Amino acid sequence: MGTQQSGPHHAVAAAAASSLAGRLQMIGPHPAREGNRRVIAAGAVVYRTSDNGTVEYAMIHRPRYDDWSLAKGKLDPGESIPATAAREILEETGYTVRLGKLLGLITYPVGSREKAVYYFTAEVTGGDFVANDEVDTIAWLPLEQAIARATYEVDALVLTKAAKRLALPEQTRLIVVRHAHAFARHNWAGDDNKRPLDKKGVKQAEALVAMLTPFGPTAVYSAAPDRCQDTAAPLAEALGVPVTVDTSYGDEGWTTDPKGSLAKFIALETTDGIPVVVSQGLTIPEYLASASVRGSLPIPDEELVCKKGSAWLLTFSQGRLCGADYLASALPVK
Repeated sequence: MGTQQSGPHHAVAAAAASSLAGRLQMIGPHPAREGNRRVIAAGAVVYRTSDNGTVEYAMIHRPRYDDWSLAKGKLDPGESIPATAAREILEETGYTVRLGKLLGLITYPVGSREKAVYYFTAEVTGGDFVANDEVDTIAWLPLEQAIARATYEVDALVLTKAAKRLALPEQTRLIVVRHAHAFARHNWAGDDNKRPLDKKGVKQAEALVAMLTPFGPTAVYSAAPDRCQDTAAPLAEALGVPVTVDTSYGDEGWTTDPKGSLAKFIALETTDGIPVVVSQGLTIPEYLASASVRGSLPIPDEELVCKKGSAWLLTFSQGRLCGADYLASALPVK
């Protein structure tokens, strides 16, 4: 638990400014293989809204380093990056949170290795702070005071980006997942819609639970094929909600009635809660392209990817796409 940063370093801050730029953020399928012998960590800008409507940000004091910083820490074996962020926040602060926007990645050298920290926004949903060996004090501060309190320049940059994202009005979220790996068509003689998940697919579906629950999903929808429903089932069971199955969310619906299919997705863009839709490889890029055109966030064609078992976390402001995070794999990073 805990990620030490070597100190306020202009080169680190400049690199962070670059990696924090843009509203389209991605976590690749193999984060630990990127860069120079990477140590992966995750953290968040933890925030709450006071009774008078002011957003307050959590700055933690670590007695070991006598610094003020954002909550963060190293990834444990078997974890995904979002799961690490939620666990570290709970361990360091005592608060449960709902993760929001992926703010980006910062990297900096630590000896002969490279530390890579992924940052999210995180809204407090419960819990209470209890001083511990890692953190002895938490200060809840408005933005300018939080920036002034930050020991490290890079944390000030992360705070600034978080505040910009949180300032957008009437925000809603939609999570779009491509179904996990299934038996190949050439090994399946029956109805294509009946192809079940293979062993890798079962692991992916189970791993999606740990990766997506920190984002607070509230409802689960699925296209009709069994591989979509099988991918949705573990998450729905963990949330205690049913899987709502509709052909419109998959390739069959998009091919036969694209306007009707798109209307079903658009209806979820502004719904209460945080719905998850398990869909297919033809539909997802087409839907993302539509959301991009209708919104204020251009997504280049080459970025319209959707590996099996991946997830797009989409943010809408007043019904327009304003943020997109692509998580290429739910499987543990290490």
